[in-house]
Amino acid sequence: MVWFNVVTLVVYLFSVCAVKAQSNEDFVQCLFSKFPNITTHLYNKTSSEFRPLYQSMQQNTRWLDDSAAPVFILTPFSESEIQAAVACSQSNGVKLRIKSGGHDYEGLSFRSSTSSPFVIIDMSQLRDVRVDVANEVAWVGAGATIGELYYAIAKESSVHGFPAGTAPSVGVGGQFSGGGFGWLVRKYGLAADNVLDARIVDASGRLLDRGKMGEDLFWAIRGAGGGSFGIITSWKIKLVQVPPIMTTFTKHKLLTENATALLDEWQTIAPKLPNNLVIRILARLQNKNGEKSVKISFNSLFQGAKSDLMSIMNEKFPSLGLMESDCFEMPWANTSLLYWGAKQGNEYPLEDILNRTDRLVGTYKGKSDFVRTPIPTSAFQGIWNLFTEESGLMIFEPFGGKMDEFSETDLPFPYRNGTLYNMQYLVHWQNNDQEQGQRSVEWINKMYKYMTPFVTSNPRGAYVNYRDLDLGMNQPQGKSNYDEAKVWGEKYFGNNFKKLCSLKHRVDPQDFFSYEQSIPPVSSESEQATVMTSKLPPIEAMRAPPTKWYSGWS
Repeated sequence: MVWFNVVTLVVYLFSVCAVKAQSNEDFVQCLFSKFPNITTHLYNKTSSEFRPLYQSMQQNTRWLDDSAAPVFILTPFSESEIQAAVACSQSNGVKLRIKSGGHDYEGLSFRSSTSSPFVIIDMSQLRDVRVDVANEVAWVGAGATIGELYYAIAKESSVHGFPAGTAPSVGVGGQFSGGGFGWLVRKYGLAADNVLDARIVDASGRLLDRGKMGEDLFWAIRGAGGGSFGIITSWKIKLVQVPPIMTTFTKHKLLTENATALLDEWQTIAPKLPNNLVIRILARLQNKNGEKSVKISFNSLFQGAKSDLMSIMNEKFPSLGLMESDCFEMPWANTSLLYWGAKQGNEYPLEDILNRTDRLVGTYKGKSDFVRTPIPTSAFQGIWNLFTEESGLMIFEPFGGKMDEFSETDLPFPYRNGTLYNMQYLVHWQNNDQEQGQRSVEWINKMYKYMTPFVTSNPRGAYVNYRDLDLGMNQPQGKSNYDEAKVWGEKYFGNNFKKLCSLKHRVDPQDFFSYEQSIPPVSSESEQATVMTSKLPPIEAMRAPPTKWYSGWS
């Protein structure tokens, strides 16, 4: 009897593998029938290009695991190829993962925690940027990076910018989908607040613009995170005005230099400063000559000249002791070089922001919080004590300003009016040091637990672009129900999560676009699933070509 069960199991496993292999082969044949030349940019594990391409996607080397690799990587050169990939995946039971920049903290744009075969749609060839300065708009391909977008804008105008993130190698496809904030957030809000239109391939393989997808879906794709509702192929964004000169400074303070009191003061000052000034905080361990201390860095960008900045700082935050010699003036686009370690904005050529690989790539774990009430001064000592145990990093990003003009429901990103700042926790380690990795993860979990009384609650907030699977996951094979999913979903989206689930049920009831933290399709008992039936209009009718096309990195 035991022998029979073993044989039965072996036969079953063999048949499952055979079915999967046949599905994979049928997927390729389906694509080939639609695009005979697609095999030039479709890679499987036997391709010499496969492993280098797959590894280049992984901005977090924590997920260098070939067992979680896809069966194919497709780098489409057109929207039509994406439509074909969706149709062929649907008909052959193959899942998709969509990769823009590869910065998903949990690697969900290029890996899967299940054994189901999947294909990566690598958007890197769809990264052209069209800039129309006269109308202050641009179209940007979802495969472009923030650096490529900033560079294209800077080539056309010295007085225009866009309020996206600070890391130039991050992909716009994912960042805009999750909200996106950076140096200009207090003046212009989220990146998603400044999106005017988008093109998306839905679960039926249709290519839709804002008019065809409807306002509900357009609302959802600007903040609910990528990969749940379809494949964004491009965004139409509103350019914002910036002065020709920006001023930056970084002021370091140790605990022995009154850093705790300054940070305490910052909590109430930073969200109330003029909207054109952002001062963020980086807190980390400094180990100098064997002596451990916590270093607090006040890292700032001001939209204007240093003389104007000094006037504001002397009035609003004189205790920081900022000197004019601490300040450096530069054009807006050059502020992206600060992420690479530049101080004056001219240490590296501007072309460096076109680098699609993060210079800070490594192995790390991240978590996030939001703060609505200042953390008590007494609580900081507990944070500093934890820093002496591990070399971690905390980043405090102030809100206020324009962000206070939005309500919780204006977009899926709910942390607006009344939110003082966002906090990000990060810890890095050497990828091949498993013991250190375990200690690092234990440390960040300990820090996260310690912070519980001082951050938002019911639910405790989190930022979807700082993906954290510790918050919870969908059941394998899309079996999650609403009560299970809301454990993590409400942390990211607050009261918007129920609306997102209902919308998902309407536009993707079979949950084709699914992964560990995708929005699950859930409807109320009285709601009937209504899938959109609009016909795909000609591309020319959906988008008039802007006046300038920049594709210098093709």
